[in-house]
Amino acid sequence: MSHIVIQDALYTAKSVRQLDALALQAQDIPSITLMKRAGRAAFNELLAEWGTPEHVTVFCGAGNNAGDGYIVAALAADKGIPVRVVELSAIEKLSADAATAREFCLKAGAQFEAFEAGLDVQEGVIVDALLGIGYSGPMRAQYGEAIAAINAAALPVLALDLPSGLCADTGSAADVAVKADITVTFVAAKQGMFTGRGPALCGEIIYHSLDINEEIFEHLSPDAKLMDLDDLMDNFPDREIDAYKNQFGHVMVIGGDNGFGGAAMMAAECALRTGSGLVSVATRPIHVAALLARQPEIMVSGVISGQELEPLLDRPTVLVVGPGLGRSPWSEQLLQKAVATGVPMVMDADALNILAEGRVIAQPDGRQWVMTPHPAEAGRLLGISVAEVQADRFSAARRLQEKFNATIVLKGVGTLIASADEAEIAVCPYGNPGMASGGMGDVLSGIIGALLAQGLTPSIAAQLGCCLHSAAADMATQEQGVRGFVASDIAPFLRKLLNKEGL
Repeated sequence: MSHIVIQDALYTAKSVRQLDALALQAQDIPSITLMKRAGRAAFNELLAEWGTPEHVTVFCGAGNNAGDGYIVAALAADKGIPVRVVELSAIEKLSADAATAREFCLKAGAQFEAFEAGLDVQEGVIVDALLGIGYSGPMRAQYGEAIAAINAAALPVLALDLPSGLCADTGSAADVAVKADITVTFVAAKQGMFTGRGPALCGEIIYHSLDINEEIFEHLSPDAKLMDLDDLMDNFPDREIDAYKNQFGHVMVIGGDNGFGGAAMMAAECALRTGSGLVSVATRPIHVAALLARQPEIMVSGVISGQELEPLLDRPTVLVVGPGLGRSPWSEQLLQKAVATGVPMVMDADALNILAEGRVIAQPDGRQWVMTPHPAEAGRLLGISVAEVQADRFSAARRLQEKFNATIVLKGVGTLIASADEAEIAVCPYGNPGMASGGMGDVLSGIIGALLAQGLTPSIAAQLGCCLHSAAADMATQEQGVRGFVASDIAPFLRKLLNKEGL
């Protein structure tokens, strides 16, 4: 999956409409002109990707997205490509610009037909111009049937602005949504394209500004932003020739209940590989020998209680609490002692689940915390279901940030980072399906912990850590494939990125 997006600023549907209106007013151009530009841009991308197809089928709804589709159809017909326009709206219900675009299409010689259930498309390229950013649910039955027909055709699909059925604002989608090979998005990139169901439905994303002046964007702040690893690497501290280990912090990983020592080990190893000067682990005594054998550079202490952990907490500058922690009385004691230190902390996995229960930490203050929940953990922390989290990941991330006053890393496709330091939520554009395996979160927590130890703020540590983690996974899977990829495979590629070999 590749993304081609010229800007890192992301917007909601409402903001895009405002930008559209500002551009029309400031540049004194008729709205049909922007529609023609959108149709032309999309048609050019269609030709660039698939050459001159044997046939083009354009599915049109009622709004301006349909107008863009009519323009594509007209251009295809002008080029001598057989065109079939499948309409889901009565002509009198079309928007004014869409009706004008339909006239262009009619004069160009395209064929028109009303959509009927059971429609079969057997050749060429399909253009989705049904809903665009207009979808917010529930889906009307006829549109759902049309989307099902598009997907059932198993032909190349070009979506205009947004795949129909995907929510521009949240990344959630209807039960049936268009699965596009390419999405050409106009005016501005929409935040829902990059998280939740967005990446799976959009395919390759190509952005066209439609020649809107850059000054227009200065009038409206973005709602979110795409992170960029190259830019974030500028925050990574250089090492002077006389550097020594204590300058780069001491990360202690606290976790590894019985049978879960590997989670603590992976977090510690990646903290070490990300440049922490010292790394230690506090875990169950049974895991000490194995951890030392795997990574002798890490200091390992076996502790049987919070009381035994307490004297070890004077030395670390950052704590990573949660990998393999479990939810036993032992786990709760260790978490309680860790929180009491006031030391900057990454909270992951069962540390979050214990926190959600509200017994160990009654009044949490996360100003120096980075919390890294996956959707189920986020749901427990907010007292809502996983489905509710995924229905609006941006809202869930912001609610968590406000509730705990912490930097939040809401994991998943298009990981989101919300912090008090930044107005926009940051979205991670890296990562791949091979990361759907155990231990990935443990690796991430260790990476972020090491960046905190080296002096980065919680917000920047979380952003850079997420991008390093996912970009290293992309490098690994490009070389070795997504199947069979495991969390510990990340470390060698992480080191390459840190030394700017992959940038």
